[in-house]
Amino acid sequence: MTEWFSNLEFLPKVYWVVAIIGSVVFLAVMFMAFLGGDADDLGDIDTDIDSDIGAGFQFITFKNLVGFFTIFGWSGIACLNAGYSKPTTIIISVISGLLMMLIMAAMFHFISKLSDSGTLNYKNAIDAVGEVYLTIGADRSSMGKVSVNVQGTVRELDALTDSLTELKSGTIIKVVDVTSNGILIVDQTRKPIEPSVTERQKLNNGNNNLIE
Repeated sequence: MTEWFSNLEFLPKVYWVVAIIGSVVFLAVMFMAFLGGDADDLGDIDTDIDSDIGAGFQFITFKNLVGFFTIFGWSGIACLNAGYSKPTTIIISVISGLLMMLIMAAMFHFISKLSDSGTLNYKNAIDAVGEVYLTIGADRSSMGKVSVNVQGTVRELDALTDSLTELKSGTIIKVVDVTSNGILIVDQTRKPIEPSVTERQKLNNGNNNLIE
C-alpha cells in the first residue's frame, strides 16, 4: 500500500488524501448528527444568506465543507481513472464539491424548517374557542388550564381571565390575548353553532337550484 501510494503523481496523491480524510470526518459528522450532537460546534464559520421567507440558509458550515472535500476527492479520483486531463479533473471535482455543499445546505435547511414548524407559537391560539380544563380564578387571581386547538392539535395550556367571575371547568372560552411568557388570556363565550346535517343539505340543495 505504501509503495503504491508513493508511486502516484502529486495530483492523485492529493485527491486520495482529501477523499480518505474527508470520508472519515464525513462519517463521524453524520454519526454525531444522528446521535443528536452538533458538529458545527467544532468551530465552523456560518454565512447566513437570508431567503425570501426570512429563514437562514447556511451554505458555508463545517458539515458542508466536509461534504465538499469528500466529493471533491472521490470525483477527482474517478476523473483521473477515466483518463480526463488534470484541468478538466480539477474543474469537475470543484463543481461536484460545490453541488454537494448546496445539496447538504438545502437538506439541513429544510430539516430545520420542519423542526421549527412543530414549535408552538402561542399567538396562533388567539381567537381560538376551547373549554376550561382546570378552574380559572376571577380577575387573574389564580391560573387555570384550558383545552384549545392550536396549530391543528388540541393542547392543555395555562390560562388567566379578566372576568370578574371565575371560569369553572367545562366553561366554553375564547382566547383574547397571550402574555409575553405564553399564558393565555381567555374570556367566557358560547360554542360556535354549526348547522345540522339537514340544514347543510338544504343549503346545498338551494345552491344547486340556483345554479340550475
